[in-house]
Amino acid sequence: MEIGIGIAVGLVVGLLIGYFLLKSTMDKQFRGKLQEADQKADLAIEKARLTASKTVEEAKIKADGIMAKAEGKNEKIKQKKIQEARERYAKMKTDYEDFKAKRKDELKDLEIEVKTAKAELKQKEQSLSDKQKGFSKKLNEIEQKENEIGSIRENLEKQLKIVAKKKEDLETATEKQVKVLEGIAKMTEQEAKEQLIEAIKGKAETEAMAIVKDTISEAKASANKEAKKIVIQTIQRMCAEYTIENTVSVFNLDSDDLKGQIIGREGRNIRALEAATGAEIVVDDTPEAIVISSFDPIRREVCRLALKRLVADGRIHPARIEEVVNKTRKQIEEQIREIGERTVIDLNIHGLHADLVRMVGRMRFRSSYGQNLLKHSRETANLCAVMAAELGLSAKQIKLAKRAGLLHDIGKVADEESELSHALHGMKMCEKAKEHPAVINAVGAHHDEIEMKNIISPIVQACDAISGARPGARREILESYLQRINELEEVALSHDGVVKAYAMQAGRELRVIVSAEKVSDEYADDLSFMISQKIQDEMQFPGQIKVTVIREKRAVSYAR
Repeated sequence: MEIGIGIAVGLVVGLLIGYFLLKSTMDKQFRGKLQEADQKADLAIEKARLTASKTVEEAKIKADGIMAKAEGKNEKIKQKKIQEARERYAKMKTDYEDFKAKRKDELKDLEIEVKTAKAELKQKEQSLSDKQKGFSKKLNEIEQKENEIGSIRENLEKQLKIVAKKKEDLETATEKQVKVLEGIAKMTEQEAKEQLIEAIKGKAETEAMAIVKDTISEAKASANKEAKKIVIQTIQRMCAEYTIENTVSVFNLDSDDLKGQIIGREGRNIRALEAATGAEIVVDDTPEAIVISSFDPIRREVCRLALKRLVADGRIHPARIEEVVNKTRKQIEEQIREIGERTVIDLNIHGLHADLVRMVGRMRFRSSYGQNLLKHSRETANLCAVMAAELGLSAKQIKLAKRAGLLHDIGKVADEESELSHALHGMKMCEKAKEHPAVINAVGAHHDEIEMKNIISPIVQACDAISGARPGARREILESYLQRINELEEVALSHDGVVKAYAMQAGRELRVIVSAEKVSDEYADDLSFMISQKIQDEMQFPGQIKVTVIREKRAVSYAR
């Protein structure tokens, strides 16, 4: 046990001795290294001090150079600023001198104006003083005149009193005289007045009746003579054409060889042309000519122009015929508008509505009793203007009379059908176009269907009769023929499925074109029979009428 304790103590002591020895050795090494580090630090500090002093010297030299340059630049800037200040001072001094001179001139002008104003004020004061003196003088004169008027008024009052007294005396004397006369005549004053008035009144009525009777007799004796004189003078101043509208047109050909081309294989071309235009084409033995027949001049003209285009082009087949006919119809519409515009320009009529201008153009292709409607309307318009001038109407009334004369038959060419007469329908058209009330009344009253409300209406009626009744103007038979043809077509169009209806061969044949979708082949036979029976029951006609119903089915497609 003791040995173990001795070993442990020995070990502890040995460890302590080793520790102290190791510590002393390490302290010596640390001190050496610390001294070495101090030396190195001293060397580095010295080196840094030398470098810093050198750098400071160099910086000082550079700073001295920069300061020298800066002082030179500051001197230049200073000199420049001084120069600019001097220039600015000189300019300000010049501006001040100019301002001073200007203010001096303005001061002089102001002094002159003040002097002038003072002179004017003094002059006005003098004038006002003179006026006050004149006013005082006139005031004195007025006071004097008032005194004179007062004296005159007093004299007048005295005289009025004297006159009143004399009047009383005169009335008293008059009453005495009246009483004496009443006693002699055995009649009061009122009764005498009444008898005298009755006598004068009876005499005046008798004389007035005699004058009225003489005036009426004279007017009746001269009215017919004056009216005939005016009508004769009006007619003499108008030069009218002797013209009758025909129902056929002749289309001349360069060669008879073209007839076969127009007829086509098995007549298909001529049938297509007749179906498209509604006109009848007569190809006979007449050399180099084809006759186009139709009661409607527009259809006839469309057919003629279409034939002209087809012959010039050389391509004549059903499809081409339809294309050319449609183009020709558009051309005719343009031509109608141009004719209307040219007519109103020729007649010097202004401000006519565009629809009425178009209707005037349509008159060119209508006839009334064989007389061309446009020529009749133009003739009536000119006659109205002349007659209005003969009657001594104003320039405005003359223009309205001419306007009414041109439009009086406008109802005959309306686009839509109407149950009204052409005069009343034309009046409605003019009302729609906002024409002058005098023109509207003249159009509606030219056949006495409404009351005439102005002087223009009888003028239009008279001139319409003059134009229609002159020799060679009209032909009664054509009007009834046109009416029968129109009725014939309307009978066919009244049936369902009918697209077009054309009267051919002067009304001896009726061609009816029906819609293939609405009318079958079996119903086409029945439709032909029904139309013929209706014509037979409702119309009067010479000979017989052939009814032909045409049903055509077309299938069209395009290869692209």
